[in-house]
Amino acid sequence: MPLNRRTFLERSAAAGAGVAIAGAAAAPATAQERGHGQGRPPKRYSFTVMGTTDLHGNVFNWDYFTDREFDDKAHNDVGLAKISTLVEKIRKDKGRRNTLLIDAGDTIQGTQLSYYYAKVDPITAKRGPVHPMAQAMNAIGYDAAALGNHEFNYGIPVLRKFEEQCDFPLLGANALDAKTLRPAFAPYSVHRLRTPCGRDVKVAVLGLTNPGIAIWDKANVQGKMVFPGLEEQAAKWVPKLRSMGADVVIVSAHSGSSGTSSYGDQLPYIENAAGLVAEQVPGIDAILVGHAHTEIAEYFVTNKETGKQVVLSEPLKWGQRLTLFDFDLVWSKGRWTVEKAGAQVLNSNTVAEDQKITRLLGDEHKKVVAYVNQVIGTSTAAMSTAAAPWQDEPIIDLINHVQAETVKAALAGGQYAALPVLSQASCFSRTAAIPSGRVTIKDAAGLYPFENTLEARLVTGAQLAAYLEFSAKYYVQTPAGGPVDTSKLTNADNIPDYNYDAISGLTYEIDIARPAGSRIVKLSFDGKPVDPAAQFVLAVNNYRASGGGNFPHIAAAQQLWANSEEIRNTIIGWVQKKGTVDPAEFASVGWKLTRDGTPVF
Repeated sequence: MPLNRRTFLERSAAAGAGVAIAGAAAAPATAQERGHGQGRPPKRYSFTVMGTTDLHGNVFNWDYFTDREFDDKAHNDVGLAKISTLVEKIRKDKGRRNTLLIDAGDTIQGTQLSYYYAKVDPITAKRGPVHPMAQAMNAIGYDAAALGNHEFNYGIPVLRKFEEQCDFPLLGANALDAKTLRPAFAPYSVHRLRTPCGRDVKVAVLGLTNPGIAIWDKANVQGKMVFPGLEEQAAKWVPKLRSMGADVVIVSAHSGSSGTSSYGDQLPYIENAAGLVAEQVPGIDAILVGHAHTEIAEYFVTNKETGKQVVLSEPLKWGQRLTLFDFDLVWSKGRWTVEKAGAQVLNSNTVAEDQKITRLLGDEHKKVVAYVNQVIGTSTAAMSTAAAPWQDEPIIDLINHVQAETVKAALAGGQYAALPVLSQASCFSRTAAIPSGRVTIKDAAGLYPFENTLEARLVTGAQLAAYLEFSAKYYVQTPAGGPVDTSKLTNADNIPDYNYDAISGLTYEIDIARPAGSRIVKLSFDGKPVDPAAQFVLAVNNYRASGGGNFPHIAAAQQLWANSEEIRNTIIGWVQKKGTVDPAEFASVGWKLTRDGTPVF
């Protein structure tokens, strides 16, 4: 939906006028409050800004892909119901008028709850439902949220409807209308905090999103929106916010802090630019960091121009953590100045879910639980990942088959349609299974517990050989002749299962009697040794393609195609379309472990 000048001015006026006014009306300043004479202490005020990021559709502490309460090795909890309890505790401790609550994006994609209300019972339908994330965030009382790249996954109409349903602004100073180059969303919001001193504190929140949207959601945004760099747009807007009288400027940035990009030189803008924004743009007091799915409790960056320390914090994804920015202000020379700023994170597993939120969305939760248990097809045989870390199993072949088919269809009729399509997949869970007989959405989704999306990269035979050698480091060197204990065979040097890739479409052996780096033997394609110069298309998940696991060559390889649909949903759709899953159609033994040429299994 294009944004005309009138709409933009109306939105900006609403944002600039103060989206939230905390506390009751302040009493008129007394003579003492109007100024402090010699020996009188200066006026001071403290407030807290709470922050979340990368919520990815998590409201309940529930894993819809396993259909049970969420848990991981660290016993983290997830969801806005937990965050709500933490938020209410902070508001009680600090005084609600002395707090704000913001988010740094990636809100409406990631769980089957959010998928359901985008695709199954879409919020865009006539008399459609209100998105569960909008309901929960409205009830908790968010003041502003930045746009994440995954906000665009389901198309701009879904995003605009979600925006309409939120009681707070979605901010994106660097999400511009492609024709006018004006902001397509409110760039900022301004919030007045009324202090006991009779002098309001004006807090500006600038929202910045990720330039990678132009690549990752090209199909949804091309010709409609453009996404310039965070540093460029922050340098434009921060001085404006200061000139408007902002006492404190906070950036909510859906961008990591590492200064790196997963998309190489495909865009001139940095993907993870939050640290660069703090370093290069004067006038910022704090940055709520998102996108990278890492935890940064408190991190200081020195601004090159002013020498001022800017505090950054990134709470862990899915509502596992809540960031607290604490600001101490002093009244000096007719204005408020930040004297001290710091950050910390709170763990959501320390509190119970807020029953206000779980009751509010109980019906939606039940609908989605019923949905994930819906039968989508049948399987002619049972398949399991139990032995997949050391054997070529049909269940991993299924993932690779779906990925390769999807990429072949996407490239059909194009420049690279004649190239052979290979595919990589990992054993993400040793307990995933497809039963014989009825297959549910939960079963299919369980094969792919991560929210990865699919890409196609152009690689050579030599690069594939190096890729497989890197992957084969996963095995403990095991001499020939003796017994093999599978409990001690894998995860050499603590390499996790998800960083061991099998590649389908090739045949090869991994000789585990050899040292790492020289294990791949008999590497063949179509019955012939792989030509080092030959070109192939590799269907690969976006985590690996962006450098995850540090596999060689792949991050720098030319991207031929990318999709914003989660691979797990692609698998679900494939099973639904086929109706019957028959391993005879896709299962084959493409690789095996050997010792001095003798098969291990």
